[in-house]
Amino acid sequence: MPRYCFTLQVRPDRMEEYAERHAAVWPEMCEALAATGWTNYSLFLREDGLLVGYVECDDLTAAQAAMAATDVNARWQAQMAEFFTGIDGRPPDEGFWLLREVFHLEDQLAADRT
Repeated sequence: MPRYCFTLQVRPDRMEEYAERHAAVWPEMCEALAATGWTNYSLFLREDGLLVGYVECDDLTAAQAAMAATDVNARWQAQMAEFFTGIDGRPPDEGFWLLREVFHLEDQLAADRT
């Protein structure tokens, strides 16, 4: 399954509240993510506010579009937008920087076996 990694920048003065909100994500938000194909989804927050996200899904663009069509996502993104810098008025789920994967151990091991 394709893997995706992205970054966002959380405002340093809002990091604790951001972490608290994610300790209790709305059940309907979690259910919508699962229903739209987001699997093995994790967020990591560095002490300077760098947020790194990781998700596996068949097609990130399709998964994002499916989430964008849900009411719960619109409500969640509206509440979360105030926590971020550098998203230029976009919802956070449209303002992240997607990173290019350059190494994956299992892919390398499989290639070495052929």
